[in-house]
Amino acid sequence: MTNSFFLSDNEATEKFGADLWLQLPKKSLIFLHGDLGAGKTTLVRGLLRAAGVTGAIKSPTYALIEEYEVNERKILHFDLYRLANSEELEWIGIDDYLNEDALCFVEWADKGAGVLPAANVNISLTIQRDGRLLQISGLSVIKTP
Repeated sequence: MTNSFFLSDNEATEKFGADLWLQLPKKSLIFLHGDLGAGKTTLVRGLLRAAGVTGAIKSPTYALIEEYEVNERKILHFDLYRLANSEELEWIGIDDYLNEDALCFVEWADKGAGVLPAANVNISLTIQRDGRLLQISGLSVIKTP
């Protein structure tokens, strides 16, 4: 089952992320799907702000991973956009990261096909003329906003 939500702007996308923070279990694998600029990092930024992260929150496009520790919870944000092939995930120790007691957000998860396990939650963002459409499935379909 998939739930769909219309998000009118970046603020609504960040609010959705903040609402997710209250609903996701301590350990979960979340895949974020969508074109460049669709709002994947914006959604994670909203979740991180709700979790208590202060300071700059950037996409891990060049670093591949950004790690956050807040309120005794760990959040890992991966961006696989620049991955040449999925074997690179094994070189960085992806299994070690995914075995941690953490929320793991993965942008461009399709680049990790064959290495990444199935996600607990799939979120797809599609740009529309007057905002973006968010579709979410998994974990008994989270109810937000």
